[in-house]
Amino acid sequence: MAKIRRAILSVTDKSGLVGFAQSLAAHGVDLVSTGGTAKLLRENGVAVRDIADLTGFPEMMDGRVKTLHPKVHGGLLHKRTDAGHLASVAEHDIAPIDMVVVNLYAFEATAAKPGIHFEEIIENIDIGGPSMLRSAAKNFQDVAVVTSPADYAAITAEMNASGGSLSLATHWQLAKKAFATTSAYDAAIASTLEGITLDAATSAFSLPKADAGFLPNLRLRFGKVTDLRYGENPHQSAAMYSDGTGKGVANGRQLQGKELSYNNIVDLEAAWELAQEFDPATPVCAIIKHTNPCGTALAPTLVEAYKRAVECDPVSAFGGVIGVNRPIDAATATEMAKLFVEAIAATHFEPAALEIFAAKKNLRLVEINDVRVPYVLKHVSGGMLMQTSDHRPLTEGDLKIVSQRQPTNEEMRDLLFAWKVCKHVKSNAILYAKDGRSVGVGAGQMSRVDSAKIGASKSVLGIAGSVAASDAFFPFPDGVEEIAKAGATAIISPGGSVRDEAVLAAANRMGLAMVFTGVRHFRH
Repeated sequence: MAKIRRAILSVTDKSGLVGFAQSLAAHGVDLVSTGGTAKLLRENGVAVRDIADLTGFPEMMDGRVKTLHPKVHGGLLHKRTDAGHLASVAEHDIAPIDMVVVNLYAFEATAAKPGIHFEEIIENIDIGGPSMLRSAAKNFQDVAVVTSPADYAAITAEMNASGGSLSLATHWQLAKKAFATTSAYDAAIASTLEGITLDAATSAFSLPKADAGFLPNLRLRFGKVTDLRYGENPHQSAAMYSDGTGKGVANGRQLQGKELSYNNIVDLEAAWELAQEFDPATPVCAIIKHTNPCGTALAPTLVEAYKRAVECDPVSAFGGVIGVNRPIDAATATEMAKLFVEAIAATHFEPAALEIFAAKKNLRLVEINDVRVPYVLKHVSGGMLMQTSDHRPLTEGDLKIVSQRQPTNEEMRDLLFAWKVCKHVKSNAILYAKDGRSVGVGAGQMSRVDSAKIGASKSVLGIAGSVAASDAFFPFPDGVEEIAKAGATAIISPGGSVRDEAVLAAANRMGLAMVFTGVRHFRH
């Protein structure tokens, strides 16, 4: 490939730019730039020409027009091996441009700012940048197109090794990345503008409200983080993609351990979601097995919460995935290291904890920045389902004590705890809890009464004196009767069945306290 002799640099994200420009200049590359980019380079002693020197026209219209010129796009698009193209550039005195270094206006960040005005959104739609990226990428055989500061180091190293050129393979990879960049940028603009409405009578534009509902078109943009060894099963291929926010499980930082598997990631999400239901002021530990919480507990310290969670179901805890709502200290790490678990998710691992876990080289430790995911997507044949996330908190106004007997203060505390945990159990779900921890879990059954039976039968700590939570209403009294038979003394459920009166009568007959929430938590 030919040496790079001329480059245009025009970037919004200026991180690493000065060093990269210096490396290009060291190879004798003629640097041409615009506005703030040129100013930054000059301030750092990098020789650079203004775009107006190349085009013969000044930047105009508040910078709206500066690179949209034949001497820019002719310099990018002409084929170096086409005699007709070469005759045209000679006739019109067009200088070849061999590299474009461009990243775009931060449209999404600007559009997401509180109180943003419509006019500011429109002004942050980049026109010249995407045009140069497309021209350069289309003519990738002759032009290198650089869209990300993350690529500066590799490009510099290759040019240093080759004497100032880049391979065709590098040109091709950069071109594909450029088209992906402009595609994502256009999708972000389209999605933002789609929610803005125009009042024809007043010619006023209105930005969407938070509860404006779902847009007509769903545009998904995720970058691949890594290929996974396989999916849920060894015969399935899999990969993990990121939304680029730096938050949540997909953007977690793995500190040690084997490569995360598909199932590890799914279980980490389940553990993390459950742990974040609770205020960090109260330590909680959730142990997940196949996305269901086999043990969840509160305690004054995290190490106590972990011990109590394991005691809920020690057999199922083996080989599980753990999520907590606060940093893991040395005392907690010492206890956790005694049990075989696949992965642990926390906001932070203290240095002393990492030293303890280091002896378990295969144990996956993942630090996660909390994020509330606003929407949930599920693929179905031929399309997607989309819904808002189940982040409906239970308020005092939701609670309705419907039984003759009032729940005691201790029962009410456990009922509210059980309600939070039950939300994370696969439907049909019955969860028993006592003293701030789960003591029995009935998950994923076709019959609610079977979930009540299974939850009680699996209990290691015993159901006597516990409370029960149901993710949906009881369709018949038999589920309530089974819960009472197991030894629970109070029940929390949404209510709303046509047989609520019969269900309540059964609860009163057996001396149970019953609370309705009016909120359902199906989890399919």
